Formats: sequence, structure tokens, C-alpha cells
Amino acid sequence: MKLTSASIRNVIHPTAAFLPSVPKPSSPPSTELESQSWLHSQLNPKNRIDSLELPENPLWRIDGCTGQGTQFYALPLFLGNHIPPLRFDVFLPQEAGSCQRLRDLLDLDAAFHTKDPVRVQRLGISRHILRTLQAWTQSSQQGDNKHGFADMYSRNLPFGSRIIFENLEFDIRNIKITIAQMFHLEGQLLGHSKLGAQLGLPQDNLPEPIDIFRLHVVRQLTESVCLVRMEDADNENGIAMATDAANGTGAKKEKLWILKALTSGTKYLYTELRNLLQMPPHPHVISRPVHLVVKQCQFGGKNAVVGFIIPYHPDGGLRDTLPLLRIHGQPALKDQLKWAIQLAQGLLHINDKGQMYYPDLRLDNILLSEAGDIVMVDFEQRGLWCEFGAPEVNALDYVRILASDSLLQDNDLGRSIPDDIAGRYAALLTRELPDWEALETCENYSQRPEGYTSFNVAWLCLSKVEQEAAVVYMLGRLLWCIFEGQSGPDKAASWQSYAREPDLQFPVMRHTPAELRDLVDECTRGRRGVLSSLITRRGSKLVLMREKDTHQVSCLPDGTVTDEEEEEEEEEEEEEKVLQVAKNWWTTEVKAAEDFLQMRHEMKERGEWNENYFDRPSLKEVINRLEDFQKRSLH
Repeated sequence: MKLTSASIRNVIHPTAAFLPSVPKPSSPPSTELESQSWLHSQLNPKNRIDSLELPENPLWRIDGCTGQGTQFYALPLFLGNHIPPLRFDVFLPQEAGSCQRLRDLLDLDAAFHTKDPVRVQRLGISRHILRTLQAWTQSSQQGDNKHGFADMYSRNLPFGSRIIFENLEFDIRNIKITIAQMFHLEGQLLGHSKLGAQLGLPQDNLPEPIDIFRLHVVRQLTESVCLVRMEDADNENGIAMATDAANGTGAKKEKLWILKALTSGTKYLYTELRNLLQMPPHPHVISRPVHLVVKQCQFGGKNAVVGFIIPYHPDGGLRDTLPLLRIHGQPALKDQLKWAIQLAQGLLHINDKGQMYYPDLRLDNILLSEAGDIVMVDFEQRGLWCEFGAPEVNALDYVRILASDSLLQDNDLGRSIPDDIAGRYAALLTRELPDWEALETCENYSQRPEGYTSFNVAWLCLSKVEQEAAVVYMLGRLLWCIFEGQSGPDKAASWQSYAREPDLQFPVMRHTPAELRDLVDECTRGRRGVLSSLITRRGSKLVLMREKDTHQVSCLPDGTVTDEEEEEEEEEEEEEKVLQVAKNWWTTEVKAAEDFLQMRHEMKERGEWNENYFDRPSLKEVINRLEDFQKRSLH
């Protein structure tokens, strides 16, 4: 089954349980007829891509992609080293590339799950975009339009405006490009003058503002994270410098910073900013922002806060470090224990001193400092994809997804679950959190319901004790990753592929010390089976898991998981079977979620509810056991 945006509703999300009927896959058009038709023949020049070679002197660069392969981070190299981080990304329509031959040539299916820059830059679609932008730029710089691009990257366009490819064609000359000015996005941004009041913090306690045009992009790392240089008015070359302690010479080197900014869901940006500003410092939590990044808006005239500056940690994170160490046979127990203890200590600080929940616990959000210590990032409080979370959080999230289905479907009734079903889950969720719908549909931080400082509906339904227990569950899964040397707990996750895919499925353990295996099991008490145990991603397809998939798994150089047997056999899985297995699995899971929440409600009504229902250890207990094991094993 092809991995497309439809896969989310029909397989990956609980909406799959309410798919009216499992459709039979449509028969492909006759190859014989198509080959006889000059209109569709590959011999016809209209059906061939002229080239996917990169331009000799490229005017643009692609740094990555997101949005299931529909949003690409494009940087204008023709501006030299002074590219302001205005986030003018390239957007493809969801229906772009409906021609399967074009999709295959441009690797559009792989773009759905590929995120890291090296592999994204190899994709045919990235090269096609670059060649299209090259031709568009060259033609636009002629005649009366020669100043258009300089104006585009000046103060004239709103932050986060979009370069829209309205269609995809074999011939780049037939692709129509427009600019969408995102005044709506700038309207959601908070003005600097009133930011303190909006965040509930003293205005004079906010970091100093810096104009966005004093920042220059080095690289776009993720959808929300950009590596930048910062201008320094006191330095003769205008670029901030720092002492290079690494080489022991005291020489100066260019200092780089991270700009955190969002081009959608801006309410989460201000949630994170508030969290970082009000939380006491801790060595294993990212430090307080050093600057607020502002841009003068043309519409309304406010000096809007578009993001903030935090330190850059160039040594990467655990997601890439752990599998590298395992592959080269270099994982050191002392380092693994150090990271595990530091992570648990950071979580305890966030919970006790920060007085907040941390629902974003995954390896992508755990960086390493120059000293090799843990640094936790990402405090938007959005939460994780369903299968990563604790079962009690998942139960609430399943209900939220089903309850909000009709709210977020852009009036496409054909894709919504029935109103009576959505209404049933909406009533269940209202019982748990009366303001859930206002939190879910609110776009602006300033328009949130009174009394709330975050927007994660599932976690807001939990008490403080329940939140800590849910964090311990996620910690248990990450302890497994640390001691097993894996980039994630699930093999071939459907929504994202890694350069180094996991070769083991949680909770199977090969390398974790015996005593710590018990700790991992205790932290993850209550865990349920996962959909990825039945349906997995092979390359860019969703297929049924087979007996042989539980072993003999290897990775191609590009990170795609494949089996040792012939790949022809992998094509045998039928879409109809995948859809039916997903429907059956989700039907069971949604019923289990309803039953759990009903039991929880009834026990709370009787005053019998144990908030640590699954009897997981506390964060302090996890730290004590790790430290005790560390003393006994290393001394």
C-alpha cells in the first residue's frame, strides 16, 4: 500500500476504525494499452523529465522537507551569506504528482517519510524543485522584474510567506509558481510591547529583542529550528565571534545560534517561550533564550515576536549517536548510565521545579553538549505520535482525534467519521476537559481559554501524579533506546525514516543489563501492543508484518529497511488486507480506550481511583535505582 496522506486516516490514526468499508484497491491501467498510446508513452518527450542534474551554479538549496513531503526548506543562495530567516518555503499541493510515473521519477513517495537533509537532497523531487526555481529565478530577474527577488527578501513580505508550486509537470517550464503572502500568520504573532502581559511574565524580565534582518541563515535544520549567524554591531566584520577553546589557541571563531520559529501553530511557540522563561535553570535542560527575534509587520504595524534565540549544540543528539556507537561496537556502559541518569534528573527538574509536564520525550529532543552531557530541548508541549505515548495518554488522544475529526476536515464530509460517532467521543472528552474544543481549535495564543498556558488536551486531562507516571512510561522506552543503542523504539516507523533505522523492536532486549531490564519493564507497565507489530513500512509502502520481519532485517545505505529475501516478494501484500488489519486493530484499541476512560471516571466518582494506576516507579525512584546500579557496576 502506497504511503500517502490518506494512509494517516485509513491506517495510522484511530479514524481507521470507522472506515465505512475497506475499499478494494483500484486496478492499475492496462500496461499494454498505455504502451500503445503515444499520449502516455515514455518515448513521448512530453512524458520525460529532461534532467535531474543539479544546476552548475545553483541559485537555491534545499535543506530538508516536512508536511508528508509537501513542504521543502528552500534557501536563496543568490543572496550570498546574508539570507534572513524569513522562512519562505516551497509548498506542493497534496494532489501534486497524481501521475504515478511522475511520482516514481521524483521519489515523491519517499519524500513522505524522509526528513534528514542528506537523503532529502538526493530525492528526485528536491532536484526537480531546484531546477524549477533556477529557471523561475533567471526568468524573473530579466526585464522589469529584475529587482523582484531582492524585494521578496526585504521587509515587504510577511514572515512565513510561501512559494507555491500550483502543479507538478515533467517539463519544469510548465510548472506555475505563485507567492502566497501569509498575512494571516503575522496576524497570529504577538507584539513585543505586550508580550510580557500575554505570557504572564514581567516585561522587563524578557530577553532583549533582535531584528530578524540581523540574523543570517546557515542551515534550516528542521521545520522549526534554523542555524543562524548573528550580527554584532561591536565587531568590525559585523558577525558575532567566540573564543575557540577546542583547539587551545584562544583564536576567534564564528559563533552560531539556533533560531526557534514556527510557520504554523504559533501558539506552541509562545507556550515554549513561556516555559523556558519561567523554569529555573538546570544543566540538562536547554538554557533560557538569549534574544527574542522580532519583525516589523506591514499589516497592523506591530513589532511581532517571530521566534527566539537559544544556544547551538553542534555535537548532535542521541538519535544519531546511539546507533553509530552500536554499529561500531563502541557503546560504553558508563556513558549510557550517565545519559540515563542525566535524562531522569532533567525530567525531575521539569516536573518539580518547572511545575510542568513534558510530553515531547523522544531521542530527537535530547542533544549532547561539548562535554558529552544531556541537554533536553523542545518545550512546546505538543506531545508525541500516538504509539510513542503512555497507554493512558493514548486513550485520551484517540478520543481527541475522533472527537475533533469533523472540526478539522475543512468541510470535506466524505472524509469525516459519522457525526453521531464524533459526537459520542466529543461528549466523553467534554466530561474529562470541558474546554477541550476551544483549546483544539484556537489558533492564537492570546485567544486561549482563561486559566490555560498550554494546549495539549490529553495531558491536561491528567492530574499531576498521572502526568509524572506518563513521563516515566516514556522514560522507560528511552532507557531501552539508550541501552540497546537504537534510534527509536519502533522499526520502520511509518511517518519518518532515519538514516540509521532501528534493528530491534521494543520491548525485545539484547544488550540492556539484566537488572535494568526489570526497571524498563516497570517503567512501561500497562503497555499495549502497537500497530507497527502488524503493519510496517518497507521502503515507501505499508505492508503486513510477516514472521520473517521479526528477524533478518537490514538497512540499505539510504536508511530504507529491507528484508534479506528477494524484494519481489515484498510487493505481494495487498492494500485491502492492510486496510482490514488496520481497521480491526483500531476497533479493538478504540474500544479498550473507551473502557479504560469509563473505568477511570467511575472509580474517580467513587473516590477509589489510584492516580498511579499502573504502579510505575516515580522519577526519584528511577534515579535512585540507576545511581545504585552505577555505583555497583562501575566501582
